[in-house]
Amino acid sequence: MLKFKVILFLLILITNSSANNKDRIIENLKNTRNLHFNFEQNINGKIENGNCTIEYPKKIFCEYARSNNKILVSNGKSLVVKTITSYYRYPLKKTPLNLILDKDFLINKINILEERIVDESFINYTIKEKDSEINIFFDKETFNLIGWQNTDIYQNFNITFLSSIRKNRIISKKIFKLPAQN
Repeated sequence: MLKFKVILFLLILITNSSANNKDRIIENLKNTRNLHFNFEQNINGKIENGNCTIEYPKKIFCEYARSNNKILVSNGKSLVVKTITSYYRYPLKKTPLNLILDKDFLINKINILEERIVDESFINYTIKEKDSEINIFFDKETFNLIGWQNTDIYQNFNITFLSSIRKNRIISKKIFKLPAQN
């Protein structure tokens, strides 16, 4: 009987810890209007880095370091990737960023998903939506979004890690204006 009580106690403790993490992540997301961060992105082994600003819902502006002036911009409807020599425009809804940049979608999914603790440092949720699978990662200490992994529209495996995260800064809305094609 004592063994049963100990097991029951441990299950309650684990469940409460999981619910507590989930509640804290959701509360943190609800209180976040925007994020500014540095990133490192690994797409099929090719590593790029830079900095980004996300404004919920669905807006992002990223400048890549050491590249040919590469930027990525979403105004909430379209996504543009522009370099000195190329210009690509996609409907945002056809990209995984459509889900990642939608905090209401993330909150709704996190509410119903089971978490997984990774390396005792990260909280992971796996979102399966239509033909997409996106792994979202949160810091176990701060409950901040710290990255994601997914397959992009070209079937490339993409891992994005966020660092130096700053929240709720004053930002210019102009940065989310789509750049003109050269």
